[in-house]
Amino acid sequence: MDFNMKKLASDAGIFFTRAVQFTEEKFGQAEKTELDAHFENLLARADSTKNWTEKILRQTEVLLQPNPSEWTGTGPGARAGSWWRRLAGARVEEFLYEKLDRKVPSRVTNGELLAQYMTEAAGELGPTTPYGKTLIKVAEAEKRLGAAERDFIHTASINFLTPLRNFLEGDWKTISKERRLLQNRRLDLDACKARLKKAKAAEAKATLWNDEVDKSEQELRVAQTEFDRQAEVTRLLLEGISSTHISRHFRGHHRARLPTPQQHLTHHHCGHYACGAFCGWPGPSGRGRALPGGGGSTRQRNPQGPGPLRL
Repeated sequence: MDFNMKKLASDAGIFFTRAVQFTEEKFGQAEKTELDAHFENLLARADSTKNWTEKILRQTEVLLQPNPSEWTGTGPGARAGSWWRRLAGARVEEFLYEKLDRKVPSRVTNGELLAQYMTEAAGELGPTTPYGKTLIKVAEAEKRLGAAERDFIHTASINFLTPLRNFLEGDWKTISKERRLLQNRRLDLDACKARLKKAKAAEAKATLWNDEVDKSEQELRVAQTEFDRQAEVTRLLLEGISSTHISRHFRGHHRARLPTPQQHLTHHHCGHYACGAFCGWPGPSGRGRALPGGGGSTRQRNPQGPGPLRL
């Protein structure tokens, strides 16, 4: 108990000394040890990297899954509020699974849900009618679009978002901790310099014994050693950010080569299904499909648009 009280008193004294030094520096009443220009540039680069990483991460998450809290407006968009509330619940669920370190269960995408509705509509309206057949064909394309969207989000999350989160939750926390420790070491060093300066001034007036000056000099040497050691540790961490930039450079190239779900649908899935079935446009093979009841050409796009669909 006595040991704890002594340690508590010592920590309180150190905290008070740092607070006094910091306050006097702010009012220009105490000298401050300045870091070299290279170190200051590393600190500025680290802060810039952290700020832009947060913005890129946040906006990429919005791109992959829009934030329902940012949805405002009236009219048709406002009537979709229930869907956005479901999406908000999904994001909360993902957050809880992430904190529990558990895998987020697979969820039906919008394309797959639309495909399900179209398939059910075709079954109720008549799967053998022209309209029913069209719904089934487009549903197949939308189902593939949903699968492509799922793969796209999964790949982007692993190859692009995960390194950004790892930097913010791992590297940056370590850097911030070491920077705070460096700041404390710098305050201790400057406080020792101030005490030594006062001790020498008192010695000159013959009001202080020489051993007090020796004690202050010894404290200064210890503080200088600790400050130099902590500055080196922090510098190495800050310089390591350059390797983080290189890693993101390659991952960014990979992200740029990823096809969007729309591109994936257009080139691999929808082609002769959605374009041919609904619009009568030529598919990837150059052949269009006749519109149900429309009279459009099987090879040329109908300049008058699609004809009426018959149920």
